[in-house]
Amino acid sequence: MNIEQIRTEVRAKAFAAADTYFKTVLGGVDRYACGFAWVTVYPEHKGNTRLGKAERKTLESLGLRKDWTGKAYELWNPAGYSVQNVDTLEAGARAAAAVLKGYGFKAYPNSRLD
Repeated sequence: MNIEQIRTEVRAKAFAAADTYFKTVLGGVDRYACGFAWVTVYPEHKGNTRLGKAERKTLESLGLRKDWTGKAYELWNPAGYSVQNVDTLEAGARAAAAVLKGYGFKAYPNSRLD
């Protein structure tokens, strides 16, 4: 598994999805509901095992950080898109989660209003 390739693909697909949504649906104007979006990834293995430690190292090298529970990992605004519109950011998070799922991770898009 090439970590840099996965990271690049996640960012590229998330940015493309957010950009498409922002330009086609919102007409390029940052309006309506503002909020945040991120991807949550749940590790497959226990953290104190060899496989678990390797898995967590991989997740961290992809740019994910532990969430507040310490049991899952998150990547906030995976598109890196500079808007406040939650729907635009959600589009990026959905695309990023789809890429990560394609590589076998248990990834889910999330969002909340601000």
